[in-house]
Amino acid sequence: MKQEKLTVLSNRPLTKGVYEMKLAGDTSAFSRPGQFLNIALEGFYLRRPISVCDLDGDTITILYKVVGHGTEAMSAYGPGKELDILCGLGNGYDTSKSGQNPLLIGGGVGIPPLYGLAKALVAEGKHVTAILGFNTAEEIFYENEFRSLGADCIVATADGSAGVRGFVTDALPDNYSYFYTCGPEPMLKAVYRASKTSGQFSFEERMGCGFGACMGCSCKTVTGYKRICREGPVLEKEEILWEK
Repeated sequence: MKQEKLTVLSNRPLTKGVYEMKLAGDTSAFSRPGQFLNIALEGFYLRRPISVCDLDGDTITILYKVVGHGTEAMSAYGPGKELDILCGLGNGYDTSKSGQNPLLIGGGVGIPPLYGLAKALVAEGKHVTAILGFNTAEEIFYENEFRSLGADCIVATADGSAGVRGFVTDALPDNYSYFYTCGPEPMLKAVYRASKTSGQFSFEERMGCGFGACMGCSCKTVTGYKRICREGPVLEKEEILWEK
């Protein structure tokens, strides 16, 4: 973990309520796709944890959804704004287990970390398929960006207004070597039940500190308690214990 001052390069809406922010600065603390950063916002006590969408040299791209006063304040930040950020948080995805035909499954704002993962897997010569799940066609973002990487991209919408009608589990292909997923917990549970191989799950959780000191985001696994911010946010399928 490193504390850095990063500068906003751009901050634009992708859909109603979802924004893409590009930041410039030292990115050396990040070593894997699926890690996150924690942003200090002026006037707010707690930092905001946001997954990293992409790293390109000294530029970091994050995507976030406006869900409260903090992210609403973020949406107004313009180029040149300097932010205090904790970098390189979380364990990230392990690409060594992917096999040749990995499947990426994302829902809503769980999609951004899968973009960086797809980019890494394609660079390793893997044939990537990505399923992107949304409620409606108006919410779709980054479909073209995934395709531009060379990934096969399947869109699912709950109302059937674009792509496959239904949820991400309705779009699962028959054959894949391994899977990676990120999204809301109901989606993760559905993927857990429907998946045919081992895989890695990235969990979203409310965090106090973001680096393991407060223990506020602990969850029980088959090997004991783990902190989503420290030992996670990525957990292996075989170690997950779902709360009933």
